[in-house]
Amino acid sequence: MIKLGVNVDHVATLRQARLTYEPDPVTATGLAELGGADIITVHLREDRRHIQDRDLDLLRQTVFTKLNLEMATSQEIIDIAIKVKPEQVTLVPEKRQEVTTEGGLSVTSQKKLLTDIIKRFKDNDIYVSLFIDPDKDQIIASGAVGAQSIELHTGNYANAKSEKETAETLKILQEGVKIAQDAGLRVNAGHGLTYKNTGPIVEVLDVEELHIGHSIVSRAIFVGLKRAVKEMKDLIYKHYLIKQNF
Repeated sequence: MIKLGVNVDHVATLRQARLTYEPDPVTATGLAELGGADIITVHLREDRRHIQDRDLDLLRQTVFTKLNLEMATSQEIIDIAIKVKPEQVTLVPEKRQEVTTEGGLSVTSQKKLLTDIIKRFKDNDIYVSLFIDPDKDQIIASGAVGAQSIELHTGNYANAKSEKETAETLKILQEGVKIAQDAGLRVNAGHGLTYKNTGPIVEVLDVEELHIGHSIVSRAIFVGLKRAVKEMKDLIYKHYLIKQNF
């Protein structure tokens, strides 16, 4: 069964818009877990635009599922991650001017750096995933630098404007999964996934985790976070059964 990682960054974004104490992403995390979240994902950015150090410290103390820390290759953030010790880190590209993460990490252009960083995490018993585009060279390079899993960037699929484009991007993701598995990598997926487009991902891709944030938090405004997470879990399970021909 595919596990659901819920990203609560957008709860912190709303809080930081007023620089106040609410809504609290730590409280949101508890509700997400009650709704069935298997993983809690947060991105501690260098500019601290949403998740703060305080949030990460409290989440490490209170998350009872799995804490997945998205992060750039900044030395400051690496040191924090090793101190906090999340179960998993996912290395992502990061630009100050972007609204959200744009595209996957370029592994091929920074093999030495990533090899050293990943070794340091492994030495501290922290599992390492890389957020990358479904590109053969990037996937093979991810295995070469020591990553244990990859998270395939589903942004092109989510942004497809036609049925043909949707099918083409889904095929590329499917091929990426196979390349990764043949290289001994575990595979996750995420970015831009919603209640409308997650079903085909579940049915077609042989992945272990889906990481979804914005759509769930948006739905939570109307129905509450616990229910929003449960609805996504139910949707994943429904399409998983279709995949298994039940």
